[in-house]
Amino acid sequence: QVQLVESGGGLVQAGRSLRLSCAASGSIFCINAMGWSRQAPGKQRLLVAIITRGGTTNYADSVKGRFTISRDNAKNTVYLQMNSLRPEDTAVYYCNADLRLTASDYSYQYWGQGTQVTVSS
Repeated sequence: QVQLVESGGGLVQAGRSLRLSCAASGSIFCINAMGWSRQAPGKQRLLVAIITRGGTTNYADSVKGRFTISRDNAKNTVYLQMNSLRPEDTAVYYCNADLRLTASDYSYQYWGQGTQVTVSS
């Protein structure tokens, strides 16, 4: 059973910072890309940032220069450092991992349960 568990969300004032973490656990053979998405109330879930196993990153335009995604492959963990937070960053943040359970498996997407980030003005 694979689990992705996020932590680090909370309530913060505009301009401040938060760091989200997401640890994958279970019988995992290999994790390819990992990423963060967010969903605001009444809106669809959107990709925020993604990082490959080799460390190549990509960001949504709305967070470029403010958010930094990183990962620790030894710990099967991905991080999202969020600086200069804005009220419009308020959302539930979900991590995801594209992973294989065995060497012969196809890769599948797994999702965490989400963590709330609220930015007050």
